Amino acid sequence: MRATLLAAALLPAAAVPTVAVAHTGAPVPAVAPRVPCPNVPAPTLRPPKPPPSADPAARAVGGLALATAGLVVPPSVPAPPAVTATSWLVADLDSGTVLGGCGPHEYGAPASVQKLLLAATMLPRLDPQQEVTLTAEDLAIEPGSSAVGLVAGGRYRIETIWLGLLLKSGNEAANALARLGGGGDGQAGGIRAMNEEATRLGALQTHAVTPSGLDGPGQFTSAYDLALIGRACFADPAFRRYDSARTAEIPGQPALRQKPFQIQNDNQLLHQYRGALGGKTGYTDLARHTYVGAAERNGRRLVVTLLGAETPNQRGWQQGAALLDWGFSLPKDVSVGRLVRPGELTSGSPSPRVPPSALAGGAGLHGTAEGGPAPWPGTAPMLGIGTLLVAGGAVLITRRRRHAVRARSGDPDAEADSRDP
Repeated sequence: MRATLLAAALLPAAAVPTVAVAHTGAPVPAVAPRVPCPNVPAPTLRPPKPPPSADPAARAVGGLALATAGLVVPPSVPAPPAVTATSWLVADLDSGTVLGGCGPHEYGAPASVQKLLLAATMLPRLDPQQEVTLTAEDLAIEPGSSAVGLVAGGRYRIETIWLGLLLKSGNEAANALARLGGGGDGQAGGIRAMNEEATRLGALQTHAVTPSGLDGPGQFTSAYDLALIGRACFADPAFRRYDSARTAEIPGQPALRQKPFQIQNDNQLLHQYRGALGGKTGYTDLARHTYVGAAERNGRRLVVTLLGAETPNQRGWQQGAALLDWGFSLPKDVSVGRLVRPGELTSGSPSPRVPPSALAGGAGLHGTAEGGPAPWPGTAPMLGIGTLLVAGGAVLITRRRRHAVRARSGDPDAEADSRDP
């Protein structure tokens, strides 16, 4: 679990009264009565798990209107589409404006969208052109879980490992990148760095236990936090290039008798949604379907995040696409809150910088939808600010059985993040 954090800014939207919270122990002012989310009834394969308890101030990061387990949308706008996700959020990637959400600060398990936090943490640390050797420890993943096909003893450029992580959700790639970026403590150091990066980004309700997103005790996130993490990723030109690649070549390992092979991007939004920039899919028995996606239309870039979705009629990316359509239909000046800037909630944090990964090369990727570099956007002046000691959330403690989703359901959008029982 995380140590106590110095936080948190409450920056409400224009329609929400200005509030400042000091370290006085006073409760956060009450918000409007809960409006139910437009959830589609969906089958559930396991009993619901109670979320960790959350500090009211942490739930209000980004605006008091976001501190709800229900629906929060601007007044007088069309209703959002009904989806099965238990929580979601739509925001502008550039301005940070939050357009709407359902339980945006509710806890959920991340599954493989956790790999975005790994990317945000390790892209600035690792030289994409460095050639490294995979170890048996890197390949110590659960049978049936998602893998690229990298081999122990194989020599790969770090850029190739990034492609395996983002296109095929390789758990062995996640282990390797966490180890390589974790310093002397290896993978454990990498996970610690991920949690430090989550804090720097303002993702106070996120705690990583595994680099890949495979479930672990005490691992959780929120739709709001995923938007912060996704925004950080899409600000990195190298991430955009890797994540938007349709295919990539994994080099052969002649000494290990492995031939080269091609991998394809599993994110169907990229293939089927106009203006798609990329994203990440995820699935475990505990998390259900999770998704982060981004798209651009008419010069406007939006990000959508969702947790806890079932897929009786719509896959995770399709639910994300429906919410993106809704977001693009809204006027640009509406808002229910905002995404805080990296370092805003922690004193003495360095300003965002251009990572060395921005110099990454091609690494055999094809079909990218690369745009120009996007610096960190400006943000409206603070309307209210305070500091508070915020405790981390409680622990998700139940281990779940895992199964290989593709083998059982034939769903190409459902990653095999888990193993057959």
